[in-house]
Amino acid sequence: MGKATVIPFGPQHPVLPEPLHLDLVVEDETVIEAVPQIGFIHRGLEKLVETRDYNQFIYVAERICGICAFGHSMGYAETVEKLMGVEIPERAEYLRVIWHELSRVHSHVLWMGLAADAFGYESLFMHCWRLRERVLDIFEKTTGGRVIFSVVKVGGVVRDIDEGMLAEMKRVLDGIKDDYRQLCNAFLKDTSVKNRTVGIGYISPEDAFSLSMVGPFARASNVNNDARCLGNGGYGKLADFRPVLDTQGDCYARVKVRALEVLQSIDIIEEMIAKIPAGDIAVDVKGSPAPGAEAANLVEQPRGECYYYARGNGSKYLERMRMRTPTSQNLAGMATALAGCDLADVNMIVLTIDPCISCTER
Repeated sequence: MGKATVIPFGPQHPVLPEPLHLDLVVEDETVIEAVPQIGFIHRGLEKLVETRDYNQFIYVAERICGICAFGHSMGYAETVEKLMGVEIPERAEYLRVIWHELSRVHSHVLWMGLAADAFGYESLFMHCWRLRERVLDIFEKTTGGRVIFSVVKVGGVVRDIDEGMLAEMKRVLDGIKDDYRQLCNAFLKDTSVKNRTVGIGYISPEDAFSLSMVGPFARASNVNNDARCLGNGGYGKLADFRPVLDTQGDCYARVKVRALEVLQSIDIIEEMIAKIPAGDIAVDVKGSPAPGAEAANLVEQPRGECYYYARGNGSKYLERMRMRTPTSQNLAGMATALAGCDLADVNMIVLTIDPCISCTER
């Protein structure tokens, strides 16, 4: 047995898309323990509810994370709507689901490109990001933005999507679906990919449950905690929603779950487009949250369940706003998956968990 050595991994590392910092306790080439270091990019966004009113704070919330921007603005708005007893129009609920699932497609395809880059497949990386551009083009045409959209407000949404654009969106998504299936074959059937992922970073269903893991990280270990099953907002209008699950619990299972979730999200968007009702897209919201009023909300972000909590004090400024993001839930699972792995597999395990440090440190 060799002598234990502590190796700093990150926050600057060629493979990491996020400024993640781990202290790896290593013996020879085996990782004995991984200790996450949190706080490198802390911004104190939750504190801003004291100086931004509940309408202004929605623009702060969506800047918690660029990739999950829409989900954060939607989760925050739904929480304040619960706090104030506001019921939004049905069409606005459908539009929120359409944009949120587009964000999931965007996030997963971006992640798959980063994973391909880590494998050393530069051409696969380029194909993933080329496909992602078509999703961003839809965002640009329907919201005016490509990363930060600012289309959600307390009471609904600020922009509608007309019937012609909805038909165009469906046509583009059908084309994306055909091209994406070819990418899935490369990720799920390629021998080199399997050599890097099968049996690596295993988490049992029991550990995934006891560590409160969320998102594709948990669903790859057969733990069903998809917040979309709660049927909040437009998700309650889906005919038959079943989360994508896998039982293998390794890096390959996490790749597979995300790969299949993209196709599922496209199906959800197409169902929403087919069912969307006519009507208003927002209601006027006046007044302030009552003193001591509290509300909580769950949203299934691309990386997993995100929890929102708000408390009013009778003024237009919230007394407290709290977000618990998916990566902060998954840090314990990440440390568990890394314990006992080869040093060469650290980057692949971290990538398949898809950590968002910007969300975690806020």
